[in-house]
Amino acid sequence: MLDVEQARRDTPGCLDKVFLESAGSSLPPTQVLDAMFAHLRREAEVGGYVAAIERAQDIAGVKTSLGRLIGADADSIALADGATTAWNRFFHAVPLQAGDRVLISEVEYASNAIAVLQRAHAAGATIDVIPSDPTGQIDVAALARLLDDRVRLVSLVHVPTNGGLVNPVREVSDLAHAHGALVLLDACQSVGQIALDVTELGIDALSATGRKWLRAPRGTGFLYVRPELIAALEPASFDLHSAEWTAADAYRPTTDASKFETWECSVAARLGLGVAVDYLLDLGPAEVEAAVLAGAEHIRSGLAAITGVTVRDLGAHRCGIVSFTVDGLDPADVTKRLATRNVTVTSSLRGSTLLDMSTRGLDSLVRASPHYFCSPDDLDRFLAEVRTLTG
Repeated sequence: MLDVEQARRDTPGCLDKVFLESAGSSLPPTQVLDAMFAHLRREAEVGGYVAAIERAQDIAGVKTSLGRLIGADADSIALADGATTAWNRFFHAVPLQAGDRVLISEVEYASNAIAVLQRAHAAGATIDVIPSDPTGQIDVAALARLLDDRVRLVSLVHVPTNGGLVNPVREVSDLAHAHGALVLLDACQSVGQIALDVTELGIDALSATGRKWLRAPRGTGFLYVRPELIAALEPASFDLHSAEWTAADAYRPTTDASKFETWECSVAARLGLGVAVDYLLDLGPAEVEAAVLAGAEHIRSGLAAITGVTVRDLGAHRCGIVSFTVDGLDPADVTKRLATRNVTVTSSLRGSTLLDMSTRGLDSLVRASPHYFCSPDDLDRFLAEVRTLTG
């Protein structure tokens, strides 16, 4: 059982407000800040290089902790400055040429879609959209009909940015692999709120950020690459960290997932990421998932009972993101009005998930994402404040 009161004591930022924006950028525990500040002070004392050498084992330990979190070896983890960088490092390593195909879903995130469009146009490849089923999640039967031996990659969003559905990953992976396609999972909104194991999911790669449900600093993220693929793929660029310059006309890439990294980084931020992951591991990912889901279901059902409020979440299985609209009010106005009452939510715009929002005729919606440090009183206060907007 999670100790919510201890979690709240570790999170001073949640004490003076109702914070429901962990799907955007969550509140880090004080332990994360302490680790970062301590390292920054050390850099000021001895310089960044010396300070980094002193913490080399701790930085390596970040990968070990991430591996424990997702069921992977540390050598299959690459650290990055965010989920988009991690996603692109893998995507641009997948060979793509004229006639090849890439499949995306209707809830594809804008940054991923733009990268696919840019590269497909340059290579002469084609992009096909996997339809959603009546529940809103990816239509596995439709995917089976779309797959052929020209599909090089299936880009799958585990949880979209604009709602609480959870896509069926294993089913997609099995179908894609039967046709020789790779599966790149965007787990930006799932890692940290959903307990997952990359082997059970059967995926080839996974990208995630630190600043959302992991409660780590901004400017952190990571990439998992299935070990058997690491040697076969070459990133779009190397540097002296990801490869060794061996002769005037030769270089040798590293043999583990660090070949997808670059040298420059914020050591303090990565140490903070490690502390955040260890904090989650100590709590228990399954316990956190249960607490997040319970909080989301509480406000989802509460919102559905308010006249004038429409819950917009899709999916047969749902998670910690709750999306809704209020009749007669623009979602941005709802966000601003709640902010004046010390309730933090955000609005998700059409451009972030263009295909899904366009299909549903939505320009924007309000997104609330309660983490485990939100108390029952927080959730009820949020519902009460929304109720005042409909009067």
